[in-house]
Amino acid sequence: MNRQDFPALNQQVYGKPLVYFDNAATTQKPQAVIDAISHFYQNNNANVHRGVHALSERADKAYENARKSVKEFINAKHTQEIIFVRGTTEGINLLSHMINKGDEVIISAMEHHANIVPWQLREAKLNVIPLLDNGELDLNAYKNMLNETIKLVSITHMSNTLGTINPVKEMIALAHEKNIPVLLDCAQSISHGPIDVQDLDCDFLVFSGHKIYGPTGIGIVYGKQALLDKIPPYQGGGAMIAIVDFEKTTFTHLPYKFEAGTPDIAGAIGLHAALDYVSALGFDNIISHEKKLLDYAQEKLQAINGLRIIGTAPDKGSIISFVMDKAHPHDIATILDREGVAIRAGHHCTMPLMKRFNVPATARISMTFYNTTDEIEKCVSALYKVKEIF
Repeated sequence: MNRQDFPALNQQVYGKPLVYFDNAATTQKPQAVIDAISHFYQNNNANVHRGVHALSERADKAYENARKSVKEFINAKHTQEIIFVRGTTEGINLLSHMINKGDEVIISAMEHHANIVPWQLREAKLNVIPLLDNGELDLNAYKNMLNETIKLVSITHMSNTLGTINPVKEMIALAHEKNIPVLLDCAQSISHGPIDVQDLDCDFLVFSGHKIYGPTGIGIVYGKQALLDKIPPYQGGGAMIAIVDFEKTTFTHLPYKFEAGTPDIAGAIGLHAALDYVSALGFDNIISHEKKLLDYAQEKLQAINGLRIIGTAPDKGSIISFVMDKAHPHDIATILDREGVAIRAGHHCTMPLMKRFNVPATARISMTFYNTTDEIEKCVSALYKVKEIF
């Protein structure tokens, strides 16, 4: 499905056609995104929000059009609710400034380190939703954790390790019954299905451009306007000010009070092109294709003796983590690489999750719409070679 749009896929690794199954770490970029970035640098390269010359005005228009495209993609109410950052990690660090020392935050046992460490840096108390053996969250435990002492719920929409898709709409509604705001980490889910922030009624949301076929170094913070207004700037510099004096500085309005310095203009433009590309494909098509890939891959992997899938939730995206008898995940990934198959091995920035399942690491296959069942066959064939070696 539109595989020819991705030039990086048309190459060989160690003399074999590349099979790219590391999409949870970063997705490949379509030519439309590459062209959009190149066009900006070739024709419109200038800083935004400062100049009155033609190039600056064109750059400014393209940058703000990118913000509008994000607003429409996630169905936010206002463009000023969309803040450009470097990625999900920076977005959560920004939002962590709503928390004070000793405040209680609910997270889950499947969180990426980016949704753990920033809260610890703010010296918050973490309350962790436990995991069931199949990789689902224990919702009964979550309900019991919600009380007046909780300042925020911050949870992943889709696990980058297990593929589990959490019932976030229900979880948000439960938190709101106790007047607790909710932050969604959508780094993984953003490319796998539609997200409507007004329908979900989440208070904050973060995602990274490079996970949805856009460039690295660009990401999004969404927040309800009234809540963002209450959070102080976390970086100071140009563009985020109204008046600067040696005695006092006053800050400008949303979204610019959170966008200090020269932003990643080309990154925002590239993200705009990526969102347009995904919208043209349609999530119905993406979801249907990825479901077929997931079902096919799980069936093939489960047939390999000594291979165990970690995370078998009934509602999951096209991510499969697994371990094999006698073979360390890093050895699995190395052998597959020599067969032209790119997968990820390690703790996937989810060390507490590894501890929960009593494994040091997993091998991870992550698929998207440009992958094929033939590629799954090549991967499985390489895994049988792993089995022979060990």
